[in-house]
Amino acid sequence: MPAVEFKSGELILEGYLELPKGNGPFPASIVCHPHSLYGGEMHNNVVMGVCTNLVKNQMAALRFNFRGVGRSEGEFGDGVKEQEDTKAALEFLLQIDEIDANKIALAGYSFGAFVGLAALHNNEKIKALVGISPPLTLFEFNYLKTCTKPKLLIIGDTDQFTPEKTFKNFYEELPQPKEKRILQGADHFYWDYENEVGKITAEFLQKTLQEII
Repeated sequence: MPAVEFKSGELILEGYLELPKGNGPFPASIVCHPHSLYGGEMHNNVVMGVCTNLVKNQMAALRFNFRGVGRSEGEFGDGVKEQEDTKAALEFLLQIDEIDANKIALAGYSFGAFVGLAALHNNEKIKALVGISPPLTLFEFNYLKTCTKPKLLIIGDTDQFTPEKTFKNFYEELPQPKEKRILQGADHFYWDYENEVGKITAEFLQKTLQEII
């Protein structure tokens, strides 16, 4: 589980790039953590659940701390500067020999879904998107309504920030291809459900990225 550093503008950010066993190049996903001001960081339970399952399914996983979190330099950027951090993570990933540059995805959880999807939904290098508990009542996600990339949205049926009805209505407005999963009994924080979230995410990305020639 090698620690890595990369630059976002003048700042140095910390992360972990986990590679599967075997010979690459590997499909990969960037994984974005929840809100920096409320304890969100790259060792979050959901982020770890996703990364663990990605590697089990022969995909690389890059998780990192947004500016001002952990040993990443800088300070909170109101969700705007964090989008620059996400773009910098992609540029870093594209430089790694073991990564298949044609099979890269983005997965974000909560605030990380807002930041990550906003930053890279229209980037040609990103082939698939996963939004885990996108907080639809707190942030604007309308940019997804014109996004025709494969996308998966996941919530728990007791999510505190995205009521199930709101989620379903939003999902109906999204263009294909799309998938959704609603986990019964899970809330926004997914305690005891993080591995299930990771499995769902990894299976979707494995299937989607394998279809790319």
